[in-house]
Amino acid sequence: MLKLDSLTKDFATRAVDQVSLEFAPGQVHALLGANGAGKSTLCKMIAGLILPTQGSMVLDGKKYSPDSKRQAQRAGVQIVQQELNVLATLTLAENLFLSNLPNRWGILSRRTMHRRACEILADFGLGDLDPHAPASSLGVGQQQLLEIAANTWQPTQVLILDEPTAALSTRESQRLFEKIHFWKHQGVAILYISHRLAEVQALADRISILRDGKLQGTWSRGELQECDIVAKMTNPAKSIAPISSILPADPAESSTQALRVEQLRLSPKVQNVSFSLRAGEILGVAGLVGSGRTELLRAIFGADRASGGSLQVADKPACKPFRNPNEAVRAGLVMISEDRKADGLLLSESIAANIQLPMLDRPGLGRFALARTGQARRIAETYCQNLAIRCDSTDQSVGTLSGGNQQKVVLAKWLERDGTVFLMDEPTRGIDVAARQQVYEVIRNLAKAGKGILVVSSDLEELIGLCDSIGVMSNGRWTASFSGPNYEPQAILEAMFAGYSAPEISTPP
Repeated sequence: MLKLDSLTKDFATRAVDQVSLEFAPGQVHALLGANGAGKSTLCKMIAGLILPTQGSMVLDGKKYSPDSKRQAQRAGVQIVQQELNVLATLTLAENLFLSNLPNRWGILSRRTMHRRACEILADFGLGDLDPHAPASSLGVGQQQLLEIAANTWQPTQVLILDEPTAALSTRESQRLFEKIHFWKHQGVAILYISHRLAEVQALADRISILRDGKLQGTWSRGELQECDIVAKMTNPAKSIAPISSILPADPAESSTQALRVEQLRLSPKVQNVSFSLRAGEILGVAGLVGSGRTELLRAIFGADRASGGSLQVADKPACKPFRNPNEAVRAGLVMISEDRKADGLLLSESIAANIQLPMLDRPGLGRFALARTGQARRIAETYCQNLAIRCDSTDQSVGTLSGGNQQKVVLAKWLERDGTVFLMDEPTRGIDVAARQQVYEVIRNLAKAGKGILVVSSDLEELIGLCDSIGVMSNGRWTASFSGPNYEPQAILEAMFAGYSAPEISTPP
């Protein structure tokens, strides 16, 4: 049904490297790989969301080169991405038919739309829902089924499902599996991505594995055990030595507690998580995308309200989770968020103003009062020099800086504020090699100064090289802890998959 020939995509580095694959009609073809292996990039090229750098595709015997999602859909290729794309303010019916509204002579036929919406919802086990209701009234699992329904009611030749059961209950998953069997009998080629290896083993007719953007091979059902799959995702030949010139020879051991987390809950992504962080320790948090890593840090920092558990910072008494980031900062926590542009910076403001943002709650400081003074500029100039922030002046707006220099400004503002515990969510994402090394140096210097550092990263090699210990989040749970420096990458990967047990899958006769 679909053939890929040497499909390649280059960004700053090569994300997909000369991948050639065939997807047969009436088969579920699982695509597996660790974070950053190139799975999503490959699927986006197939679905017309990004253009390949080189290579070609053939769909049903004809050359296929979509330059948009709409063009791919017209050719019969549909994708359901991991991130929900349901429009909460629209009705269920409007979400189902948004890409192809039923009309007559250009006039929307609401009666037809709602009648067909009822039929489609019933087909997905959502027949009790009102198609006039807003999508915001649905739970996450129901929204996921609504999005799958919206992408499959039209004639489809190739269907890409990226982590379709991540937000589904056992009952909802079972309904989806029944639909997958139906689509197979209809001759649809299904490309299936999932972290739930038991689920993949039960559903997939064939399994292909990507590692570092390269295809490692394709196997038929039953040829690989779960341990074999995990082993093929790792790269035993790749150096995992600590990052040179950054790691100290012997990281100082400390028995002083910087942070203690007990039974922290933020349903459904954080489930009774407990761990401790020592002063001077860099603790990495590994996990697959969607495992709850970011949600864990946000719950600790009070950016999202935890539903239960307790926190203890340094030698202060244990307390309930923070209600907001202000409480966390005053208790000695600071956080570098995953999205620096949305959560870390005011892009239209100057470097000097951004560095002073965390200081605005200090007595005697009005909004941006200090940012207008010569003292703020002198402080910013010191950070620009020490962190090698490339800029014309400290009055330059942060939005005009490169991504790496923006990240350094985020670091600078929290270094200026200081704290007992530094929470860092993907601190090196999207920055170049030189800037990355400088971020590593800052992290190690903070640890030497006795700060507790909690680092989330999708780059397992980065965690192995940087961290004194690594904890693993899997499907909302803290499944394992590892002490460095002699880590076993395969054991960490196995722990990353450990929380994803598949719902029971019935095979139709």
